[in-house]
This record gives sequence, C-alpha cells and structure tokens, in this order.
Amino acid sequence: MPLMNMVQAINAAMREEMERDPTVVLLGEDVGVDGGVFRLSEGLLDRFGPERVIDTPLAEAGIAGVSIGMAMNGLRPIAEIQFMGFSYLTLNQMICHAARMRNRTRGKLTVPMVLRMPYGAGVKALEHHSESTEALFCHIPGLKVVVPSTPLEAKGLLTSSIRDPDPVIFLEPTRSYRMLKEEVPEGEYTVPLGKARVVQEGSDVTVIGWGAMVPQIQKAVDITSSSVSSEVLDLRTLSPIDWRSVLASVRKTGRLVVVHEAPKSFGVGAEIAARVAERELLSLEAPIERVTAPDITVPLPKGEDHYYISPERIADAIERAASF
Repeated sequence: MPLMNMVQAINAAMREEMERDPTVVLLGEDVGVDGGVFRLSEGLLDRFGPERVIDTPLAEAGIAGVSIGMAMNGLRPIAEIQFMGFSYLTLNQMICHAARMRNRTRGKLTVPMVLRMPYGAGVKALEHHSESTEALFCHIPGLKVVVPSTPLEAKGLLTSSIRDPDPVIFLEPTRSYRMLKEEVPEGEYTVPLGKARVVQEGSDVTVIGWGAMVPQIQKAVDITSSSVSSEVLDLRTLSPIDWRSVLASVRKTGRLVVVHEAPKSFGVGAEIAARVAERELLSLEAPIERVTAPDITVPLPKGEDHYYISPERIADAIERAASF
C-alpha cells in the first residue's frame, strides 16, 4: 500500500468517489485551478473538468446554498470552506435548510452533501484560521460531524461521508495535514460513521479525544505508561457520538479524561462529562478531567505555545485521575 499524508489521503478519497459516482462534484474557493488552499484537490480539475470541479466566488453562504440545491436535485456535492473561521457564513444555510430538509419534507427530499473544512490551531495561524468550534455544528439535529485523526482514517471516513444520505460536516485537523504518513489502501476503503476507535486498550483511565488531539494523547500516554494503564478512544464522529463505546470504557476503567482543543465552556467535552455522570456515576472512582483550550480567542502566533494542548498537560490530568 502507498504511504500517504492526510492531504494525499483526502485527495485520493475525493478522486476515487468522483470516478465511482458521476454525481459527485467538488466546489469551493480555489479548488480548481489552484488545487485548494492546502492543495487537497490538486489534479482533480484536469481529471474531471470544470463541470465537476468548480471554482466559486468568495461567498461561503453561496457555496453552502448552491450545494444544498445540488444535493436536493440528485448530485452529491463536496463543498470546501477554506478555514473553519469562515464557515459561520454557512450557518444559516446549514441549520435552516440542510439539517432539516429530510424532516421538513417528511423524507421526500434529503441533502447528501459534505461540507469540508480545516480546523484547529497548532500551525501559528491566528484567529479565523485556527478556530475549533465544532460544538456549534454538533448542537444541530440533522447534521453529522466527523473528524479524522490519521491519513487512513481520513480516507475511510471521507468516503463514508460522501456516500451518506444526509449532510455531513467534515473537519480536517490542519495540524495533521502533513504531520505523518501511513499506509493507505488504494480503492474501496470505508470507515463507518458513528463508531469510535479504540486506539489503545488499558485498565486504569479512559482518555477520549479526536482529530489533532489523538497524537498528543498518545504522547501523554507514553509519558505516564510506567505507572498508569490508559485506554485511548478516538471518537471519529462527534455527532452522533458512539455512546456505547464511551460508557463501556468508563465502566471498565472508572476514570475519564476528555481532551479537546476547543475552549472549555460549553464544548463537546462538557456533553461527554454530563452523559457519563448521568449514566455511569456509580462507576466513577475519580472526578472527570477535561483538558481544553482556555476560553479566549486563539492568540497571535507568539502566544500559541501557551494556548495549545501539550502532552504534558494531558499527562498531568491522567495522573491526577489515576491517583485520586
């Protein structure tokens, strides 16, 4: 199998789905001639032509709205937003139309589209270029929210997202685009949506993360491995969450650490902590730990090292939970 980074794996997933299904189209700012702001769509315009790889104006609401119309009329659009901080202009279209079209029409119309975008800090790009506001989309019934953590995961999850009959928000960790390479199969490869991945089995503490936090968690687990046996869960899909896997792991270890790079207040980690408290309170042997960004705007590049989640912070939380 070829070695790919996440950029190459996402490009392969889009190319193979466009070859397999003539209704799959790609649209967004600079996705055609320039191959995308991070070159994820490089080569697709030459292969499939301007009718299926469409450069759009600088208009995120228009990209989302046109994609919804395409999806309702038989196409499977992949819409690219250049950075998560620009996606807020799509919220009206995604919340008021994409997310509720199936319910509004009693199943007569669905919106099989993917809204892709890079998210997160770690590359010293300030403000709108480093946002991690996945909770905004997770709060909307009718939207699935998917986050890959490795190149292999990215190919399988994006392929499944393109084939899904309903709208999917596909969040790509910017920091992981070219961080590592791994073997990625050519041809058919899917990962089911809504199913978490056990990255590592353990018995003392459950550590949950997704996207760019998974490599940071693995480093933290290495730091604490001599004294704590950690079980690591990669959620893969933030909405709907695989509660069965989350609760089973907490029942097994009795301790939970949740890690995300979004601000702490009202984040996905808060929802996980609340559900675990509701369903597994008597299994818990220590307070739930959350390791998150502070409740501030992403700082200028010089401040990012103080803002971003380090393996040492996660390791401290693991040890606190284990020793409680």
